[in-house]
Amino acid sequence: MTTHKIEVIGSGCKKCKALFELTKEVAKELNISDEVEYSTDITKAVKMGMMSSPVLAIDNAPVLAGVLPDREKLKTIISEHTGEKDVDNIKETNTKSDEPKKPCCSCDGKC
Repeated sequence: MTTHKIEVIGSGCKKCKALFELTKEVAKELNISDEVEYSTDITKAVKMGMMSSPVLAIDNAPVLAGVLPDREKLKTIISEHTGEKDVDNIKETNTKSDEPKKPCCSCDGKC
């Protein structure tokens, strides 16, 4: 089993908790990690440059923010990032690359 630090950072809302539960299941299915951590310390997300939650971080790098993807999309995201240390391609609020990117926080781009 390959071990990576996988962490979900969120406010404690329903979507954040759902991403945490789904991430635990997917990580176990992919045989990647024994444990997925959950943190409500939003300053961690802000330090990573993320302004929306939940944030999924692998090896202390954000790989997803602001969305609860379906199981298959989450498997793809985790698989793509478990072998990389530098993550330049962060998937924020959209999962389809042909759609315009939406603002990353609740202000709808007004901040």
